[in-house]
This record gives sequence, C-alpha cells and structure tokens, in this order.
Amino acid sequence: MKLWGGRFSKGAAKLLDEFNASIMFDKELYIEDIEGSIAHSQMLAEQGIITQDEADKIKEGLLKIKKEIENDEFIWDISDEDLHMAIEKRLIELIGDTGKKLHTARSRNDQVAVDFRRWSLKRNLEIAQKIKELIETFVNIAKEHKNTLLPGMTHLQHAQPISFAYHMLAYANMFKRDYERFIESYKRNNKNPLGCAALAGTPHPIDRNKTTKALGFDEPTVNCLDTVSDRDFALELLFNISMLMMHASRISEELIIWSTSEFGFITLSDEYSTGSSIMPQKKNPDVPELIRGKTGRVYGNLVALLTVMKGLPLAYNKDTQEDKEGVFDSVKTALISVTILNEALKTMTVNKDKMYAACKKGHLTATDLADYLVNKGIPFREAHHITGRAVALAEEKGVDLSDLSIDELKSIDERIGDDVDLSLENSMNSRKSLGATAPERVEEQIRYFENFLKENND
Repeated sequence: MKLWGGRFSKGAAKLLDEFNASIMFDKELYIEDIEGSIAHSQMLAEQGIITQDEADKIKEGLLKIKKEIENDEFIWDISDEDLHMAIEKRLIELIGDTGKKLHTARSRNDQVAVDFRRWSLKRNLEIAQKIKELIETFVNIAKEHKNTLLPGMTHLQHAQPISFAYHMLAYANMFKRDYERFIESYKRNNKNPLGCAALAGTPHPIDRNKTTKALGFDEPTVNCLDTVSDRDFALELLFNISMLMMHASRISEELIIWSTSEFGFITLSDEYSTGSSIMPQKKNPDVPELIRGKTGRVYGNLVALLTVMKGLPLAYNKDTQEDKEGVFDSVKTALISVTILNEALKTMTVNKDKMYAACKKGHLTATDLADYLVNKGIPFREAHHITGRAVALAEEKGVDLSDLSIDELKSIDERIGDDVDLSLENSMNSRKSLGATAPERVEEQIRYFENFLKENND
C-alpha cells in the first residue's frame, strides 16, 4: 500500500504509476532530501516532538540509505512515486515504526520545495564559479593582445580598428553580468521552505529558525501558501542560464566565423575540433557550433516552466512536478558548455597577421579623417563629405584609405595638413575616452577585471 493510501480501497493502476511517478529523475535530489530530513528530525527532537533517541535512529537510518544510493545498492521502485516516498519507505524498513515519525509536521510540498531549492542554489554557485574561470581566460587573452589590431565591426561590416584585447574584454563584461545574476539569485532565494507543511503551516511547536541554520539558509520564508508553490528560484536559474548561453552563443558565432578560411583570425586547437567522415581536409568547429545549438534547448526549458506556472492557482499543484527535468538538463548543458568554451579559448591560436591584413580592408580610418577635419573647425557634415571623396579616391586606386599619401589627401581638400595620421595604430591609440580601445584604457579594463576576480575569489 502507498504511504498515503489509507483512504483508498483500491491500489493505484500500473498506468497511473508510470504517469504519476517522478522517481526516475527526482532521485537527483537525494542528498538534499536526506540532509533536509536529518535537520527536520533533529529540530523535532529539540522541540520535544520526538525523542532525541528517535532522532538519532532516524539520522543513522538516513545515512545508511545515503550509502546505499551512492553504492548503487538502493532499489528505485516506480511504485514509490518519488524519491521522498522511496527514502521514507526504506527508512521504515530499516528502523521500524520510528521511521514513521519523520514526516511529523512536514508535507511532501515543503519537502520537495526545500530539496529542489537547495539543489538549485548550489547550482547557482557552481555555474558562477565556472563563469569566473571563463572571465579569467578572457582577461589573460586580453593581456597578450593589447596591441593586436582587429577590425571592429558593425552590421558585420568593417568599421574601426580596435584591439583583440578590447574585443575579448567586451565578452568579459557580458559574462560578468551573468556571474552577478547567479550570485544575486542565490542571495535572493536562500530562504528556508521547511516547516511550511502542505500550505498553511503546522500546529506542532516547530522552530523553523533551527532548520534554517542547519541547512545553511539565511532566513525562513514568510508565507507558507506562497512558499510551497513558488518556483521563482528555478525560473531565475533557467533565465540566468538562458542569458549565459546567449552570450556563449555570441562568442561561439564569432569563433566559427573567425576560424573560416575567409577570415582566418583564429585557429581552434585540434583537441576541440572534429573532422569530416568524407572530406579528409576538413577541420570543423563543432564545439562552438554545439554551444550555439544548445542555446535554443535551454530557451525551451525556460519557456516550458514559465508555461507550467502561468495558470496555477495557490497553492501546490501536481503540474509543478514538471519543474525539475528541464532545470536538470539546462544546468548540465550550461556547466559543460561554459567549461568546454573556456578550454577552446585557452587553446586557440590567434593569427595576428590575418587580423592586421583584414584591418587594411574597408577604410577603417575614415572616421579619423572626419574627426581630424572637425578639429580643424570644419562642420562634421562637410567633413563627412570630404572624407567620402577620400574614400572614393582610395577605391579608385585600389588601396586602403590609410595607404593614401599626404599629397593625395591634400588633393581632396587643401585644409588637410601634413599632420594628418590615418594609420591603423594611430586610430586605435587615439580613442582614449573612458571604456575605449586605446591601450591605456584597455589596461584599465584589465585591472578592473583583475580586481573583480580578486574580490570574488570565494
């Protein structure tokens, strides 16, 4: 008979067991479930609801079950519905009627809420750590390439010369925001659901502050009705992962483009590339391609849980059993994606010459000529037209604007003097405003991230 089956005259149909059960995936939460039960039983003893001897027996039995699970000796039976019932049934088998007292002043509603919340909070910190390691890689690359010229682009068209370091630090900023989201979600959601029971609390004289301290929460939740049906912590985790994967997909797209023969800006390591089954010459960027593809997968998990939650009345509904598989999948996807992206970046080769050659296409210093003319007192719109004529001359001669001689530039407008410098290096070095690409500004950004990594080294 089910542990809840007292009012039923017939057993559950096998088909219902298959449809209703979550045990084959929620067993992922076994550590959190056992730790939560130990904390709960100890609190019951301290409050005089059960004896200390009973609490000790419960703890001993639960720790034995933990070993059975870790040694792959535990029997997961679909008829037990979920891991909570499976563990409680096994506990009763091990220690007898004392095991039946564990569920005093508790419901599966707050039990699953505390298990899943604690699991999710741990994953926030685990993913944040991986992001921090990725940021460190971007910073290390930047240190090596403060003077490596790269064509900065808008609309995927050559725009202005920047440094490769500057480009890498743009991604460091994206992933820093991701890191902060995971940490903020951890802090916001680190509240204890245990003791809320089914929805309205319990008449037993429990102390939720004791289980809060034992389980590492900051404080108990304040409304039990909200608590047992709240999955905001899971939705935040899914959203944070979606944002993280969107950023990972963006750098992946650039790695894919940069590694083509047409660009050749980077060469991915053989360790993180694959070949073709038919074309021996092929070297495929499967790592960034898979990251780009898996991004859609985590988006789907977020939308799925949002859809589950959007129409649920208070309090708990069985619909929320659909909360876990998508979260488990997205966490696994995020962890391996960030880890392998980090390794791919650390082992890639940066082809400086190819980047520099690309800077010689598209007249990247055109804005510099316009700015030069503005500094001579020429209105910007007039300077824009003068620069356009200079670009046309360079196109006619089949050279880059930066390769025109001073005499050729003077032939466009006599107000262009000998002091004009349209070199790529000057263009990059002249952009010294806060947050810009000049080497000294890039150095500031590197120090900014070094301080960030130092301050967040826990």
